[in-house]
Amino acid sequence: MLRMTLFPPDRDANHRWFVGHQDEWRAGEAYRFAVELNEEMISVVDIDGIVDHEGTLGYWFDRVAWGRGYSFEAAQAVTRFAFRDIALLKVKAGHAHDNPASGQILTKLGFRSLDTVLRFSHPRGEMITQHRYVLTPQE
Repeated sequence: MLRMTLFPPDRDANHRWFVGHQDEWRAGEAYRFAVELNEEMISVVDIDGIVDHEGTLGYWFDRVAWGRGYSFEAAQAVTRFAFRDIALLKVKAGHAHDNPASGQILTKLGFRSLDTVLRFSHPRGEMITQHRYVLTPQE
């Protein structure tokens, strides 16, 4: 899940969230990408929270896209973008304890486990157990 979107998604709220993306891109603060299937947006994948050449990978996919490999493909492309195009030195990511499929994607991408923390999830509006990961260009 993305840090700043709602789950389940609310199209109006997400539209309002998208309004500032161009400004974030120009400022180098965040880079967000939509994934479309049959002319419908099925995902957002992003690198945000960029400070000191480090950022956080996040992704959300509609249920129609689950189990098709789109998450891995999109996260791989955005991670590559983070290292090659915007020269990040570290990308962090995390997933909720009850979403092990997301963790499998991260480990397949080469992320290594950092720790497990209890934190507030904005999308869920509650505390969750989150597994956190990190990836550097050498990994």
